[in-house]
Amino acid sequence: MPVKIPASLPARGVLEAENVFLIEEHRAVHQDIRPLRIAILNLMPTKVATETQLLRLLGNSPIQLEVTLLHTASHSAKNTSAEHLLEHYVSFAEVRDQSFDGLIVTGAPVEQMPFESVDYWPELTELLDWARTHVFSCLFICWGAQAALYRYYGVPKYPLAEKMFGVFPHRLKAPRERIVQGFDDVFYAPHSRHTDIKREDILADPRLVLLAESDEAGVYMVQSADHRMVFVTGHSEYDPCTLKAEYDRDVAKGLPINIPQNYYPADDPASQPQVRWRSHANLLFSNWLNYFVYQETPYEFVPLPPEGA
Repeated sequence: MPVKIPASLPARGVLEAENVFLIEEHRAVHQDIRPLRIAILNLMPTKVATETQLLRLLGNSPIQLEVTLLHTASHSAKNTSAEHLLEHYVSFAEVRDQSFDGLIVTGAPVEQMPFESVDYWPELTELLDWARTHVFSCLFICWGAQAALYRYYGVPKYPLAEKMFGVFPHRLKAPRERIVQGFDDVFYAPHSRHTDIKREDILADPRLVLLAESDEAGVYMVQSADHRMVFVTGHSEYDPCTLKAEYDRDVAKGLPINIPQNYYPADDPASQPQVRWRSHANLLFSNWLNYFVYQETPYEFVPLPPEGA
């Protein structure tokens, strides 16, 4: 789907060089179709890199997308310029009265804190509650997935003895579900997190469906029984060198960090990382847009009933 973004967005040049299908705003307004409205709550400190990663995966499909970038008003970003946020982002308060076809909530480097101790937790819970009736389908990533599972279903997170860090094989548990249509029986995805959710907590709730898991990395994909919520505990959106950047950063700081598993050939950090998740990542996002958003959302969006109604 061609993604409509401002000409000044830093991600634009990178995406155009990769032949990702973008459309300029002035051209988009002259097309006689309704674009899908996708909101992205970007909680990552590396906001420009995350914008680029997500827009890359949302592009190259036949339906136009209109993307709105959201930031938390109750938290001041330390790694992104105020000018970038002012020009390209809006707060939740500015879209509270609007509706969206899709919402993506990213991960965040706060997973070792209790949810309630995160400074923007009240704002996030308000947004998650709003999404139940104002967003047709939601995709939650890493900590965003843990936060949404906790808010919606009371699923807790558990601290890990050491960071789950690397690229891990996963197995499908519900291969007939549309969100995993076309997935291989075994597929790879990156993980970078200090906390976990347990499969028994997912299986104990009939409102949730376990889609995929890993022997090493645990639960990977979960969906709500009504298909409106998808929870992904890993980072399929990551670039080839994102894990390398995290590893090099921690090594430079003298922090304890293991070499990311199944990432460097022969576990040699001097080698070029091996990408094993690119096709899965593209399929995940295209399936979500096609099956959960484009084919399901009504042309005239109306407020949705609560889950189970």
